[in-house]
Amino acid sequence: MEKFTSLTGVAAPLEITNVDTDMIIPKQYLKTIRRTGLGQGLFAELRYKENGTENPDFVLNMPAYRKAKILVAQDNFGCGSSREHAPWALLDFGISCVISTSFADIFYNNCFKNGILPITVSPENLAKLMDDAKRGANATLSVDLEAQEIRGPDGGVIRFEIDSFRKHCLLNCLDDIGLTLKKSTHIEAFEQKSAAERPWL
Repeated sequence: MEKFTSLTGVAAPLEITNVDTDMIIPKQYLKTIRRTGLGQGLFAELRYKENGTENPDFVLNMPAYRKAKILVAQDNFGCGSSREHAPWALLDFGISCVISTSFADIFYNNCFKNGILPITVSPENLAKLMDDAKRGANATLSVDLEAQEIRGPDGGVIRFEIDSFRKHCLLNCLDDIGLTLKKSTHIEAFEQKSAAERPWL
């Protein structure tokens, strides 16, 4: 997991409500446990036609958005089955921030565990950001996690809320393993004490 402090990049508008995890990464891509290579399958059923060629009408296939780092999506993003491959696919494609009015709980939690910042905004602010994202190559947003601000291409600023513990974890590159390793001194002390008290184990 990489540290998330700030991000400036092209934002792609995804004007679809209730984007589920099967839409994000279809089931046929779930055979691997590797986190790399899944970007090719991101939104596969929308990105590709039945013959395997690209669908030119899908936003991430448009020249301006091929290297998008931010996704501006409609309500209830990440619903459906609890597949961690969904944030893996987003990251592998290059997207490390998703902005929506609401997220499914499991997907939301999985984002933080994998270094993606999911930002919840009001419908009014989402409309502004969606309008910014429709500017093609000029659809650049800047996200500052420390300040909890999104800055648009015209300089407008939108504040967002985030749980302080989750913010701390992203800023310090701490997933569940990282949090556990911060207690390594206590764990080692416990193991040594346990071994001394119960040498037969």
